[in-house]
Amino acid sequence: MKIGVLALQGAFLEHRKMLKKLGIDSFEIRQNRDILCDFDGLILPGGESSVMGKLLNELGLMQILKQKIADGMPVFGTCAGMILLAKEIDNDRARHLALMDIQVKRNAYGRQLGSFDAKEKFADKMVDMRFIRAPYVSKILSNEVEILSVVDEKIVAVRQKNMLATAFHPELLDDLQIHRYFVKMLK
Repeated sequence: MKIGVLALQGAFLEHRKMLKKLGIDSFEIRQNRDILCDFDGLILPGGESSVMGKLLNELGLMQILKQKIADGMPVFGTCAGMILLAKEIDNDRARHLALMDIQVKRNAYGRQLGSFDAKEKFADKMVDMRFIRAPYVSKILSNEVEILSVVDEKIVAVRQKNMLATAFHPELLDDLQIHRYFVKMLK
């Protein structure tokens, strides 16, 4: 099993460390040639969604990755990755991969000073969560979307078929449960 981690900007190294702890092989996707090899899943890390979206287009990665995900490749988006996957963004006209039937609100918890940690259920298991300038799901656009976690009455984790998205950063904590959940999606 091999997972590609988008490495244009953001917390990609932290995701690779989590995968290594689980014994999963990973590699960085930085340019078009990086996605020519065979791989089984994709992680879209936290960071700045507008920068990542711009670079995905400029580097010719957007349509290729969009097709792989549309064809069923499992993908896990955290924070900015959730925004990249969303079909609609409340406070932004930009659309990126636009494959997941969710509407999100960018920077929903405010600036960096609004960052916080929480412990809440994710798919019926308690997990640690770190929110940094995080979005949340403001609207579910189809019944194919499963809500996996809610914090303070806001939807912060969802799954739709082969797509998993969290508003928080599990890669910044020691809890491996969410990465383990994603790896199970690949099997």
